[in-house]
Amino acid sequence: MSWGNRSLLMEFVFLGYPSHPDLQILAFLGVSLVYTLVITGNILIVVAIQTEVRLHTPMYYFLGCLSGVEVCYTAVVVPHILANILQTEKTITLLGCATQMAFLIGLGSADCFLLAVMAYDRYVAICHPLQYPLIMTSALCVRLVVASVVVGLFLSVQLVAFIFSLPFCRARGIQHYFCDAPPVMRLVCAESHIHEHSVLAAATMAIAVPFIFIATSYAFIVSAVLKIHSAAGRHRAFSTCSSHLMVVLLQYGCCAFMYLRPNSSYDPKHDKFISLVYTLGTPLLNPLIYTLRNNEMKGAIGKILTRSSLLHKT
Repeated sequence: MSWGNRSLLMEFVFLGYPSHPDLQILAFLGVSLVYTLVITGNILIVVAIQTEVRLHTPMYYFLGCLSGVEVCYTAVVVPHILANILQTEKTITLLGCATQMAFLIGLGSADCFLLAVMAYDRYVAICHPLQYPLIMTSALCVRLVVASVVVGLFLSVQLVAFIFSLPFCRARGIQHYFCDAPPVMRLVCAESHIHEHSVLAAATMAIAVPFIFIATSYAFIVSAVLKIHSAAGRHRAFSTCSSHLMVVLLQYGCCAFMYLRPNSSYDPKHDKFISLVYTLGTPLLNPLIYTLRNNEMKGAIGKILTRSSLLHKT
């Protein structure tokens, strides 16, 4: 059957949603609240970095791009989750499922690459401070961000095209809230170990390789910081990296749990919870971590909120 006919005839059904009306209302309200906070927090970061001249540096430029990717990432999944909570039939077409998965994995991979780029920025700033303005030029920053997004989407399209070229069993029920690779792969009727290795290879490129790069960067950073004689200087250097490290551990921990493991260890209950953590929890915590631990960001966002309240009063 051709792809066009398959996309018209085949539908998947999401089985992970609560069936009790009260639970559906609570789920809708909870997801709506968190989604609103995610969008508001990340947009505030982007606006603060754009409007505050002091924040026009590579470190904050990458942070703004990371927040922008987080907004797009949640927008791919969460509105569809909210709609499904309210609908009786929680279905999605084959083509819709492939599209959702492609953007979900692509933007998630771009997140991982951007975190690696931010680690490189901190490495240059701490280990080569005199050459920092010459190395981290505006042109290089833009190229690194574009490359992160393009490579992430390229890997995603290759993986999704491979998954949806496989034959699916008659069972169409996905034990999940949205189209993610592990639960969809459970519906494939083919030799599983071959396809698991292909998915694992793609996940390694998007998750393990950037993480190794980040770990290597921080090994050099720690070595350079320990050579600083002043305790205040060491504290200042480490403080610029602590927020980034917290986000890296949260992001890569969830992604590694979902993608860097055999399909045989798939557990619908645990995986549904972890998927909500990296779909809503990580994008929510990112702005909190970066703003609460950064006085410049807190000051810039405070100015925006003050101006906004003054405009409402007038």
